[in-house]
Amino acid sequence: MTTRRPDHVDAILGEVATVFDRLRDGLVHDLAAEISAARRILVHSAGRTGLVMRALAMRLHHLGLQGHVAGDMTTPPIGAGDLLIVNASTGDLPSGIALLRAAARAGARTVVITAAHGGEALALADRVFRIPAQTILDDQDGHRASILPMGSQYELCLFVLTELVVLELSRQLGVSFLEMRARHANIQ
Repeated sequence: MTTRRPDHVDAILGEVATVFDRLRDGLVHDLAAEISAARRILVHSAGRTGLVMRALAMRLHHLGLQGHVAGDMTTPPIGAGDLLIVNASTGDLPSGIALLRAAARAGARTVVITAAHGGEALALADRVFRIPAQTILDDQDGHRASILPMGSQYELCLFVLTELVVLELSRQLGVSFLEMRARHANIQ
């Protein structure tokens, strides 16, 4: 029996590859270095990118790091030596801006992941990591970079980026996939 790929798979994968071709050299290594230097890592975003950031926090735990989702009931206080990573794809996420300010007051380092070239969240961050992908702000006819709706291209690329960072952290920290698996939940 011959199987056929669903429509648009090649186009979507090609879009993701094009975004990563435009990614700044060293971005994955630099973001992994920010994470590995931190005592605790708190992540934040909203909507679909919030789900990606939650997945990153889970993988940080699997790596043996102190990864948390900002706002969860079990999240510890942030302070010196800690890192807050906010995804603000369009450069302006009100909840993220509030958390960036609070983290800075507490003495933590701050990182923003974004597609934007400017915005309040970027101005508040110690470091900005840019994914050159389409967001909901550039999903208008004539300016579209993707066959996907709204910010889906960015969301996919954010997930791939976080997985690349996890692979880099695994390498940097010498944590095997077997060790990661041992930290996976055994009741679900």
